[in-house]
Formats: sequence, structure tokens, C-alpha cells
Amino acid sequence: MVPIMALWAPILVSAVLVFLASGIIHMALGYHRADFKDLPADDAFLASMRQLKIPPGDYLVPCVRSTKDVKNPEYVKKRTEGPIVVMTVIPGAPPSMGKELTLWFLYCIGVGVFAAYLAGRALPAGADYLAVFRFAGTTAFSAYALAQFQQSIWYHRSWGTTMRNVLDGLLYGLLTGGAFGWLWPH
Repeated sequence: MVPIMALWAPILVSAVLVFLASGIIHMALGYHRADFKDLPADDAFLASMRQLKIPPGDYLVPCVRSTKDVKNPEYVKKRTEGPIVVMTVIPGAPPSMGKELTLWFLYCIGVGVFAAYLAGRALPAGADYLAVFRFAGTTAFSAYALAQFQQSIWYHRSWGTTMRNVLDGLLYGLLTGGAFGWLWPH
């Protein structure tokens, strides 16, 4: 058993590697450009949204609040005629990603802490590289990738987007496993 405090180096190194890899994926490789489509008449859409003054939050249209309302003919008609909209409204602001990048890095550290906890409970100091890689990498892959499927299952997000995110999660898991295997205490 290895205490988490003895694993601070692989936690931080894996977070930095994942953070850098995600930057390369999103800025240089460009395969996530297909994640979102342009909305036809986006200027008119945005103007109408501004007039409605919809507060920030997650929305489903049409939306029901109880299972008995699902059979309501008015709801059934709206649902049948469509479209069905799942959207997140974010307040307007000048372009900046400082907050999001900070939260992403903290998330990467959090994944590293969970990987350290599981690997540290399962393996002794001096454990074989591949054993450490397996425990830490699988934990990281689970954290980065598996919840992505829920977006396609429940919210109909494009399966292509989900699979690209899972591929990213696999890479992040491999980087995390590699960092832990390399820096595991002896």
C-alpha cells in the first residue's frame, strides 16, 4: 500500500500531460471541430434568445415535470411535431477560457488523486510498471471517458462526438498510466 501523499509527483505530472495533450487535440489536431454544427440563421436565433431573456441553465423543450404529464395530449403533440431541444444557456461574455482551463486542470488533478488512491491501495511500493500502468490508466480512462456515453444515450448527442471524447479519454488514461508507472515509488 502506497499513501496518496507519496504519489504527488505522478498526480501532478499526469495532470500536466493530460492538460497539454487536450490542448494539442483541441487546437492543433482539429478533429473536434465536427462536435458542433452551425445553426442556420444564427443571428436571428440569438436575437430572439436575447429578447426572451432566458437565464443561464440547462433546458429541455418540450419539458414535463411528472410521469403523468407524459400522456398529456398537448405534450404528446409538441413532442411528436418537434423539434425537441436540449440546450445549455451560458451568459454572454468576451471570449476567454481562463476559468474553464483552470477547472479542467483541477479536474485532471482530481482524476490523478483517484488513480493514486486506487493504485496506492492495490499495489505496494516497487510494483511492476505494467501493474501500476493498468490500475492508474484504467481509473483515469473511466473518469475521462465512460460518462461520455450518457450524453448520447439520454441527450442524443452525436455518437461521433461521444466516440471522439472517448478516444481522448483513452489517450488521457494512457498518459496517466504511463506517468504513474514511471514515477511509482520504489
